This record gives sequence, structure tokens and C-alpha cells, in this order.
Amino acid sequence: MFMTDWTQWIGRVETRDDLVTAAPVRGLTATLDREAAEVIPGMALPPLWHWLYFLPSERQSGIGADGHAKRGDFLPPVPLPRRMWAASEFEFRAPVRVGDAVRRTSTIVDVTHKQGRTGPLAFVKVRHEIRRNDDADPAIVEFHDIVYRQARQPGDVDPPPVVAPPATWQREIVPDDVLLFRYSALTFNGHRIHYDRRYVTEVEGYPGLIVHGPLIATLLLDLLRRHRPEADVAAFSFRARRPTFDLHPFSVCAAPDTDPRKVRLWGADHEGWLTMDAVATLR
Repeated sequence: MFMTDWTQWIGRVETRDDLVTAAPVRGLTATLDREAAEVIPGMALPPLWHWLYFLPSERQSGIGADGHAKRGDFLPPVPLPRRMWAASEFEFRAPVRVGDAVRRTSTIVDVTHKQGRTGPLAFVKVRHEIRRNDDADPAIVEFHDIVYRQARQPGDVDPPPVVAPPATWQREIVPDDVLLFRYSALTFNGHRIHYDRRYVTEVEGYPGLIVHGPLIATLLLDLLRRHRPEADVAAFSFRARRPTFDLHPFSVCAAPDTDPRKVRLWGADHEGWLTMDAVATLR
């Protein structure tokens, strides 16, 4: 049934239009604890800040139990209850600027499933192409991997953690309720795992609120901007390795790669375990 029904979603396309306005840029600047700067037309967005646009706009009656839009419209109706942002890859081909009229074309390129250690898993891969002002070629190409899994069961054992490597640059982040709320608000993300402590602990079985994967990825590239403000990121990829909870501070870290065009970045929890790894490729 999985292979017959869910693969029918491959090739499905969704298009959204937006305008790159200044207010979300000011909001994320404050949320990342950066000094405020004047946001003027023509200013280029930092990498990943395009996530401030093309926000979901599902009617309240169309929201599912987890706070996301109900499944079966653009994304397939995978019946597994837990949904996580697993990984992404980006090509930043041209800058997106404040004032640009932008269009995002999203295509489901793959739907697969496998049996994991703790039960069935489903993976959906979406390709996003973002164009500016009716350009023929995309300014940003993004591949977004979503994983669905069953509810946590008694006796489930987490995979063994991996020790994070030594860092050249490092910043400690305190993921309090306000930080998670502000990022959820900026991205209009209703997923209850980020703000509803009763839901995330009693329904999904996690010990605390989960820090957004995209927020951690944004903090990683923000760390690069703080130490290498001249860096021009041409490509970026990240993969979540372990959930990060709001129960303790965590760190975003970076170190130069043996390839001078690349920088390795990662997240580490309070015990030093790797939570996300990433690579930025510079022009």
C-alpha cells in the first residue's frame, strides 16, 4: 500500500509567491542577538534567511493534531505521527535582496520507506527553486528531507551518540522558551514540539521542547558570518544527528576544513554529543 499510494505524490508541484520585506529581517536579526542594522531595499539576505518567506498559511480548521497542516494536500498522508526536518542541501547561485518579488516552486522528488531499529520510517524529499523578479534561473536551489516515524514506544533505545570534534570557533546558545517562540513566530511554524511542553512530552515522548533544526542551521551559518564576515557561501548542507532540547544550553561550532574552500560546522549538546553536522562551501 505504501509503494502503491504514496509514490503517487512524486512529481507533485506547489508554487508560492512572496515579497522580500524588511520586518522579518529585523526580527531574525534580533532573535539571533545581532546588532540592529538598517534594512534597506537592495540589501542581500544572509544564507538561509529566505526561510522567513513563503510561510505556511493553512486555515486554522486545516491544522492537524501536531500543529502542522493536515497531510494529503501537497505532502503525502504518511500515517506516522512524528515528523522531523532531517537534512537539507542548498546552492546559493545569486543573492536574494530586500524588495525582490520572489517565487518558490516546490516539487516532491522522492518518497521512500524503510524499517528502522525502532519501527517504520518514511522519507520525503522536496526540491525548492526560488526565483527573483521573474528570472529564468533560480537564485536558490534547496533539497529538503523530511522523516516520519512512529510514536515512541516503551523500551526504545536511542542510537549511540557521537562525540563532537574540537572547535576553532564556538558559541553557546541558551534555548529558552522565548527564543523558540520567536523563531516559530518568524517562520509561522505551528509544530507543537517547539512550544507545547505537554504535547511534546506526553504525546511524542520527548524529554523537553525541541529546538528547530532550521534554527540550529541558521545559527551555524551565523557563527561563520561572525568570524568570517567576508565569506561568500556558495553551497551548504546539514544533517540532524540527535535532537536538541531546551533543557540545557547547546553550542554551535566550526572549524576550517582541509579544503580551503570549505568550513565544517556542527552543533553539540551540553554533554558534547554531536547534534547536527554541516559543511559550507565558499566561492
